[in-house]
Amino acid sequence: MGTILSGKEVAEALKHKLKSEVDELRKKGVVPTLSIIIVGDRADSAAYIKGAVKRCGEIGIECSVTELPQDLSQDEFLKVIHRQNADEKIHGIMVMRPLPSQISENVVKYEISPAKDVDCFNPVNVSKVMSGEEGGFAPCTPSAVMEILHHYSIDPKGKRTVIVGRSMVVGRPLAMMLLKENATITVCHTRTVNLAEETSRAELLIAAAGKARMIKKEMVREGAVVIDVGINFDENGRMCGDVDFDEVSPVAGMITPVPGGVGAVTSTVLAKHVLEACKRQR
Repeated sequence: MGTILSGKEVAEALKHKLKSEVDELRKKGVVPTLSIIIVGDRADSAAYIKGAVKRCGEIGIECSVTELPQDLSQDEFLKVIHRQNADEKIHGIMVMRPLPSQISENVVKYEISPAKDVDCFNPVNVSKVMSGEEGGFAPCTPSAVMEILHHYSIDPKGKRTVIVGRSMVVGRPLAMMLLKENATITVCHTRTVNLAEETSRAELLIAAAGKARMIKKEMVREGAVVIDVGINFDENGRMCGDVDFDEVSPVAGMITPVPGGVGAVTSTVLAKHVLEACKRQR
């Protein structure tokens, strides 16, 4: 059985570090504040928001939720964004996606201030991640992967690393973040020919394709570090990852569970980004 890389442990350690920093700011009269904007009513978004509000509260970060009607026009939505950009008491803005069809993400992403864009929606921050430039905000999920690696002293330097998934939310930015730490990167996806051949070479394997239990034991190198980013639900309604945990855990050297892995760290990373945004804006 591989060593379990507990996201909950990582989140707790990070939470205590952030809380001490927030406490120091509050003593100076500065309250780091996050605004979450949601249009319409989505159960998955509501669950994420609930977790983010709770975690921010535990750390001492103020978190307000702006709930907007499903039929809100794009112009009215942009007015909300512009007001919050201008509000000096708000340090971070997060827009829950997907947005309804009448609101274009390709328009909205340019309107959020890059300085407050704590989940890497604005192309300015995307560009900084892709170029390895400091001072931007990477998406929270790949940042959570990096937090897990750092917490458990897993150095990607020189490691043959395979990422399964090429989305702009996880796979591509994560590849750039790992490349910055000198990993040797291969990015695969569901249409990769001989996928098992590629994944079985990996010393560090990261599954982020969004397909339940697609990574089987024959696809994993003995002793590999396996990070499962996937959040799926099987036919019984049970949460599971992109990795078949029961099959793969005896083969892997280290492995993240689902639930309790990467997903457990993301809301704490969001709080970290809000704190960083607050300090920069000061």
